[in-house]
Amino acid sequence: MIEDGIIIAVDESGVPPAGLPVVDLGDRTLLPGLVDAHVHLVLPGVPDPVAAAAAPEGKLLMNARQAASRCLDAGITTVRDLGDRDYVTLRLREELALRPHEGPHLLVSGPPITTAQGHCWFLGGALEDPAGLPEAVRHRATRDVDFIKIMASGGEITPGSRSWQPQFTAAELRSVVVESHRLGLSVAAHAHAVDAIEGALAAGVDTIEHGTFRTPAGVEPDRRLIERVAEAGIPVSVTTGFSPAGPPLDESARSRIERTLAAAVDMRDAGVRIVCASDAGISDQKQHGLLPYSVIRLVEAGFSPVEALRAATSTAAEACGLARKGRVAPGFDADLLVVTGDPLRDITTITAVVAVYRGGRCVREFESRKGSPVASNERAVPWS
Repeated sequence: MIEDGIIIAVDESGVPPAGLPVVDLGDRTLLPGLVDAHVHLVLPGVPDPVAAAAAPEGKLLMNARQAASRCLDAGITTVRDLGDRDYVTLRLREELALRPHEGPHLLVSGPPITTAQGHCWFLGGALEDPAGLPEAVRHRATRDVDFIKIMASGGEITPGSRSWQPQFTAAELRSVVVESHRLGLSVAAHAHAVDAIEGALAAGVDTIEHGTFRTPAGVEPDRRLIERVAEAGIPVSVTTGFSPAGPPLDESARSRIERTLAAAVDMRDAGVRIVCASDAGISDQKQHGLLPYSVIRLVEAGFSPVEALRAATSTAAEACGLARKGRVAPGFDADLLVVTGDPLRDITTITAVVAVYRGGRCVREFESRKGSPVASNERAVPWS
C-alpha cells in the first residue's frame, strides 16, 4: 500500500481493504528497484572512453540523459555516479528530481580526485600536489556533490595507468576522509591494488570500489586484509558484470574476472558487505543498464539469489547512505521493479522486466495489460 510515493504497509493476506485501488500484477514478482552504486553516466560505453570524455558539455549531458534512461529501462531506480566531467551530472540530478520518469534517483560526486596523469585524469579532477586534497574536497562541497570519489589506485581504461599501483598514501587518503566527513560527505575510494585497499582501509573510507586485490602478478586476495575490511564494516562494491550486447571478453580478462569473483565469495564468507554494481559506461563491454547481469554473475560465482539481489538493492542502498531505498517495506520509497518469473528460482528472470515504478508511479511498462494477467481498477499512469 502506497501513499504519496511511500510504502505505508505490506499486506500478504491477498485480500486488500474494500475500496482500495488495486494493481493486479498477475503471476509476477515484485522487487525493490535496483540500486547501481557505481556508474559513469557521461561515458557512453564506447571503446575509447578518453576520447568520449573530451566531448563538449552538451554532448556529455546528452550521454548522461540517455544512460539514465537505459538504467530505468533495466529496473535501476537509484544510481550513484562515480565520476563525471565538469559536474555535468549535477545538472542531470536536478532534471531527474523534477522529471523522475526520465531516469533514476541520482547521487553524484563530480570529477573524481586523482593524481596528475593518474587514473581518469581526463575527467578533470587531477591534482599536481597532494597538499591540495582538502581544498579539492571543499571545492566539490561548494558544488553540492553528494559524496567524494578518489582514485586510490590506477585503473584499466587510462593509458599509462596501472591498476596494481597505489596513487595516494594512506595519510593523503586520510586527509580526504577527514575533510569530507567534516563537511558531511562520505568517501568512495577506487581501489584495485592490494596496497590501495590497505591505504583506503587505514584512511577510514566509506566504501571500497572494485576491491580486486591486484598485484603485478594478477589477482591475489589477502586473507588477513579481507578479515580487516570485514572487521571495519566497510562495504566493497564488486563491478565484474559485463553487457551481453558488448564484444566478448578475451581469455585474460575472463580469467581475471573469475578470480575477482572468487575473491568476492571469499569476502562474503569473511563477513564483508558486498555491493553489486556495474561500472557502466567505461567501455563497449560496459553498456548502461547492465546491473542485472552483474547480479547474475554473482549467483554464477556462488552467491545465493537472495544474497545477490540484496547486494543490488538493500545493501547497495545502505552503502550509499540511503535510508529509504532498496526494500519493499513500510517507510521506504515505492521504487519498484516487476519481473516475469521468480528470480529466487531463476536469477536470469531479473532481466525480464515488465514494469518499473518510481515513487509509486509507473515510469516504464514493457507489456500491455490488455489481454494479459495484469489487471487494475486504477491504471498506474506514467508521469507527465
